[in-house]
Amino acid sequence: MNRLLFLLPVVIFAVVVAAFAFGLTRDPSKLPSMLIDRPLPVLDLPPLSEGQPGLKTAMLTGEPALLNVFASWCLPCRVEHPLLLDLKAKGVPVYGLDWKEPAADGAKWIAELGDPYRVIGNDESGRAGIELGVTGVPETFVIDKKGRVRYKHIGPITPQDYDEKLAPLLAKLRAEA
Repeated sequence: MNRLLFLLPVVIFAVVVAAFAFGLTRDPSKLPSMLIDRPLPVLDLPPLSEGQPGLKTAMLTGEPALLNVFASWCLPCRVEHPLLLDLKAKGVPVYGLDWKEPAADGAKWIAELGDPYRVIGNDESGRAGIELGVTGVPETFVIDKKGRVRYKHIGPITPQDYDEKLAPLLAKLRAEA
């Protein structure tokens, strides 16, 4: 009996260590999204600046596009920003969702760094982010012509990410009838 009481904590410890070891082998940037192949949730977000349009779900239909979730307080967002400006210059439709901050903060950041987005919506409450399943910023969604989410990229987009994952998917979605 004493021997069994001694072995029980050892077995529990071994199971916990094995679970942690397995978790360390997983890539945290490959979290599944429940929205893949589903329509975007309804978005009706106010703009960052007066006189600009807010972001609405209907804007993300008709052609494949990227929906980039960012915030001015996000350092990785600053890292990916030049690439987004390059994508805009190449004609890639990119829409922005400013997440969990006052619109004035996002507007100041865009004025400082440049605007890579066709339209930007402000999600100060974070509610739209919750509906999209956003876990942090930056995150970028590939949206097809019908407004369905086809891919979710977690973290800053690098040129390699764009060339190897996003660009081929956008090209495939453009070619679909």
